[in-house]
Order: sequence, then C-alpha cells, then structure tokens
Amino acid sequence: MAARTAGSEAPTKVLRVLGLHGYWQNGLSFRERTGNLRQKLKKHAELVIISAPLTIPEPEEGDVQREDPRGWWFSDTEKKSFNATVETESCAGLEESLDTVAKAFSELGPFDGILGFSQGAAVVAMLCALKQQGDPRFQFDFAMLVAGFKSCASEHAHFYKEPITVPSLHVFGDTDRVIPKDMSQELAAHFVNPVLVTHPGGHYIPVCAEQKKLYFTFLDSFRK
Repeated sequence: MAARTAGSEAPTKVLRVLGLHGYWQNGLSFRERTGNLRQKLKKHAELVIISAPLTIPEPEEGDVQREDPRGWWFSDTEKKSFNATVETESCAGLEESLDTVAKAFSELGPFDGILGFSQGAAVVAMLCALKQQGDPRFQFDFAMLVAGFKSCASEHAHFYKEPITVPSLHVFGDTDRVIPKDMSQELAAHFVNPVLVTHPGGHYIPVCAEQKKLYFTFLDSFRK
C-alpha cells in the first residue's frame, strides 16, 4: 500500500455550526428533529442550536398546540403571526432576533458556519448580508440554508441589494408545500456560486445517502 503523501491527509477538524430553527419550533424541538442529521455529521460538524427570542401567541381553538413555539420575526405586527408568502410593508422582532444571534456568537462561539431551516434559513441569508457589509458581530465562513426563502417584507429589501458572496449550500424539496422550491431558488439566486441540493420530499432536512455525501463535500472544504 502506497504511503500517504504530505498534505494529502483527510481533514480532521470538527466544525462548529450555529443552528437556527424554523417558525413554530424552538431550540429543543429542532434539536430533536435534527438528531439523525447531527449523528450523520458528527465527524464533520457539531451543531449548536439556539432558540428564537419571540414567543408565538397561543393558537386559536382547534389549531395544533405546540410547546413553547418561537419565531424570528412576525410579518403581521398586530396578530404577531407570520406568513412567508405574504408581502408586507413592515414587520416586528427581527432586531431582537439579530441581537440573540449576536449573543450566541459572543457567548457560545466561535462558529465556523451557520445553518438555518425555513424561517431560520431566511435569517441566515440576512446574517450573510450583514457579514458581507462588515457587521463585526457575525464572523463565520459558510452558510447552510434548508427550505429558505427571501423575506417579503419591504423593510428587509436592503439585505438583497448586493450579490452575497458568502459560500452557501441551499437545500430544498421538490414537493415542499410550506416553502415551495421556487422560493428557495429565488433566495439562492442572490448568492454567488451557491451549491444546490434537492430532494424529492417536502419540508424537512434530508439525510439520505445522496444528500449526506453533498453535505460532507461542502463541509470538508472548510475543514482544512
């Protein structure tokens, strides 16, 4: 067997990745939902998950009850609710959420990358824009966005004015009915040379062999 040449060793660094959950979730529920993903990635990356600061009001009678549902911003400021597909002039809560993420970077970091799911992925795109604009609070090398979308709030338009150069991987499902794939594709188009990972399913993070291999390839480029 030939000896391994100098500089050809496989990367051994385990990356630290900050995780942002979706709307109606919290840090604990997202940790439970990503158990399989975290297990598959454990030799490549450690996922540190935090909760959004905004508490979602109790749902109407007859709606699904969830334990401690959280969100990153509200598109309806009066009802304190959120709809990714509705255009709005204003929204509420994003600055508080950005402060929460900044606190995580300060107290739990450093982080090599950041991963977001659904509304959390939308926030990740904003963090990438802020990093590119020189915001010192957010220092990371890459972003992973699952079922992400571009915010429909006009006051968030400034996040998408310039092409985002942060290395990014975008994951979306062909049959996602919560965030249709064209919304995720629209967000990915704001990034320079985005890596696209598709799957035939819906609104979840896929961990089948095909997607797992692509995750590994993307992550390993930052483990040198």
